[in-house]
Amino acid sequence: MSLLIKNAKLFYDNKIQNKDLLIKDGKFDQVQDKLEPLDSDVIDACGNLVIPGLVDVHVHFREPGQTHKETIQTGSKASAHGGFTTVGAMPNVTPVPDTVEKFQHQMELNKTESVINTLQYAPVTKEETGTEVVSITDLAKNGAFAFSNDGHGIQNAKSMFDAMSEIASIKSTLAAHVEDQDLFDHGVINSGKTATRLGLPAINQAAETSQLARDLLLAKDTGVHYHVCHISTADSVNLVRLAKDAGINVTAEVTPHHLLLSDADIVDDDANFKMNPPLRSQKDRTALIEGLQDGTIDMIATDHAPHAANEKNQGFLNSAFGITGIETSFPLMYTNLVEQGVMTLEGLLQVMCIKPAKLFGLQNAGEIDFNKPADFTIIDLNQPFEIAKNDFISKGTNSPFMGDLVRGKILKTFVAGKQVY
Repeated sequence: MSLLIKNAKLFYDNKIQNKDLLIKDGKFDQVQDKLEPLDSDVIDACGNLVIPGLVDVHVHFREPGQTHKETIQTGSKASAHGGFTTVGAMPNVTPVPDTVEKFQHQMELNKTESVINTLQYAPVTKEETGTEVVSITDLAKNGAFAFSNDGHGIQNAKSMFDAMSEIASIKSTLAAHVEDQDLFDHGVINSGKTATRLGLPAINQAAETSQLARDLLLAKDTGVHYHVCHISTADSVNLVRLAKDAGINVTAEVTPHHLLLSDADIVDDDANFKMNPPLRSQKDRTALIEGLQDGTIDMIATDHAPHAANEKNQGFLNSAFGITGIETSFPLMYTNLVEQGVMTLEGLLQVMCIKPAKLFGLQNAGEIDFNKPADFTIIDLNQPFEIAKNDFISKGTNSPFMGDLVRGKILKTFVAGKQVY
């Protein structure tokens, strides 16, 4: 069985090229200026962009235990709608997959319910909260592609050091949600003028930066691949930059919402703007963009965090943290970064395809190459469209970007040569 994509603007070999693409038996087979159909099914790309499937190393699919928010099926279909073919699912589900038995069950759910490649994080500690480190080597042997307590900062430095040491020994990755709980102090919004104006309990920026500084020194001692989740402050960017200069094995991700919004955009008590880490100052937002441009920040990740409507309509004090993001990420980034000259299209695809796959050791994702699984996406860069709730596949429509006019519409998404959107 073969499939021929004709008349594509193909992102191939780090360049946008006018090429045809042949897929055979679910794998990439040929890239040529012109290919003849022969016995292939044919899709005319009509000059639209064809890229390797997007890669997001940070999503929440909520199953098991929180399926009123999202399921693996709805989350993976939403990912395909967003152009993503490979994602890393965080382990803050119920129950947390912190034993081999529970992790195997989670892997089986992913395998049977997901329409894309859903890779599974294991937690770092039992229940993601305590000081007891999980059986890291055993969980890795059962398919954990990386380890994270996302949603919880690891408060105990000894537990973090022990976990880093074992994760380093098996050459895996620790992806850290950096948050000192005492400094976070039940806050709901970034410390600053907006928090004061709205009369809301504030989150000290040092809640992020102080724990990040600790972790970077532990990463230096252990040699672990340490990945910073959803980096959000100028000081954090500077710490990562210094750590990279010092040879520490650190990578970092940033979300679309932290790149595009600051706390100055919060006009009233609208919890669609409530996320953790919170929207920071304009100075911080500028530093994040600069960090992405100069390579201090390695990739864009959505932190896709869907919630039910009644969990996000109770104002900042009583609503859940997080926004849905997997379906809006590429159009928002293309419209606001590429079209505004902040970065090139090729640069955007580096941080949304190639680098996340490469830095997390994903051999079969992130690029179009001979004999790799044919995971790819076709995108219309020209036709503007409005971000609208009715177009979402995710159960969560909790987004501050509703009504935005964007370009970069996902037309089709394929996994192993099979159309999944």
